[in-house]
Amino acid sequence: MIVIRMARAGTNNKPFFHIVAAEKRGPRDGKYLERLGYYMPKEKDPTKKIVINLDAANAWLKKGAKASETVGQLLKLAAKSK
Repeated sequence: MIVIRMARAGTNNKPFFHIVAAEKRGPRDGKYLERLGYYMPKEKDPTKKIVINLDAANAWLKKGAKASETVGQLLKLAAKSK
């Protein structure tokens, strides 16, 4: 099963998350199928905080992928801001 989830990157006190489409059974920061965007929770500029390719994300959702709870909320926020 394919899920759209976050993969942790960055350092201590500077979190950075890639939003990726990956196999559900794979490790959190492991191999992924496609990188869809990123999320930087400590970024001050709201336009740089969440960047997601909504077309690619919707394509994966139509193919049967499921978004994690957090990524689902981020997708809604990204759709509102566009």
